[in-house]
Amino acid sequence: MTAISSSGGHHGPGDVADSPSGPVPGHFRQEEAPTDTFEWGSIKWTVSPDTVEGARVTVGEVVINPTKGHALHNHPESDEVLHIIEGEGVQTVGDSGEFYVQAGDSVHIPMGVMHSTFNRGWRQMRILAIYAPGGAERALRLLADFRQLPAGDVPRWERAD
Repeated sequence: MTAISSSGGHHGPGDVADSPSGPVPGHFRQEEAPTDTFEWGSIKWTVSPDTVEGARVTVGEVVINPTKGHALHNHPESDEVLHIIEGEGVQTVGDSGEFYVQAGDSVHIPMGVMHSTFNRGWRQMRILAIYAPGGAERALRLLADFRQLPAGDVPRWERAD
């Protein structure tokens, strides 16, 4: 699948979101963050040290498309916590071998430990990803299939025949 941009847009992450009574510091909306896309899916980082002054963690929503996933990798300087919001798949952490994960499950991945996640279901897998300390997401920008869509642009996925 290939992500294609469709136009639109608001403010970027780190901008102060509005409320009826005015700006609310520390409140961020997903639609105001750029979308990082990859061959396997997309990520919206809403809080990170790069976009929120003083933030010590990174928080984002990961979407993994059906039959897709990311290969073994690690985060040398961050722990990662994954919380499955929707969908099902298989996870590896270190020498664990594959184990089944589904909505409601959480997985802790210690700093530097190899891991992977694959969607084995028919629907998209949605995951809340947290890095502590934040900043591990910077390495994703170096991947060959990384593309960033501006805030407001929605990835459109084309069927691969």
